[in-house]
Amino acid sequence: MRNLYIVAGIILLVEILISPIFLPAVSINGVSGAALAIDPSIMDIVASESGVPNTVSGIIFKNRLYDTIFEVVVFTLAIMGVRFLLSDEQPASNIRQFTDYPSIVLAKLGATIAALIAVELAIRGHLSPGGGFAAGVAGGTAIGLVVIVSDAKQMEQLYHRWKASTLEKVSVLIFIVFSALSLSGVVLPTLVPPDTLLDAGWIPVLNILVAIKVALGSWSAVLMFIRYRGLL
Repeated sequence: MRNLYIVAGIILLVEILISPIFLPAVSINGVSGAALAIDPSIMDIVASESGVPNTVSGIIFKNRLYDTIFEVVVFTLAIMGVRFLLSDEQPASNIRQFTDYPSIVLAKLGATIAALIAVELAIRGHLSPGGGFAAGVAGGTAIGLVVIVSDAKQMEQLYHRWKASTLEKVSVLIFIVFSALSLSGVVLPTLVPPDTLLDAGWIPVLNILVAIKVALGSWSAVLMFIRYRGLL
């Protein structure tokens, strides 16, 4: 897996070096330069360029996609750092968790709501407030709520059974590949009616990949801290 990360990094570096830099002169109604920074119409410009009504998603996955790529990479390195930091420690002998029935019910109810919100933010984040990072945080919150009221060994077995670690790494690699295609000017064919969930090019796909990455990375970090620290 380390070799795949190295290859992906080399491909990204080559893409940065060979891609032309376009700095078009933007002028709206005769107004340009610093005046555009305070002109509310800049939101309409971003929405029209990205093809999504959520200008935040448009900026993250269109105008500043290079920055987003490295944000995902930094998050991946942070999770790897947690594993490296705790790898030499002995597992905690006493794991503190909620054991009273009301807390368990409330935690699982909150986890269910957070999971549903995560799915909503991931698949509709480009049409309304939300997005991949917000969806990943909601998903990680749902997982954390379940973990603090469940048996730690069962949750770790579930993590390995679903191959969550591999899926997390694969989602990062796919995200980098799809981002490179988007930056190279490759456009997804339009196979759906306009103004639908998938009528936004690469942005919905990138949103979902980021959500998967952040949620699974959070799950890994939570399990590590519970195993070696005995609590979140």
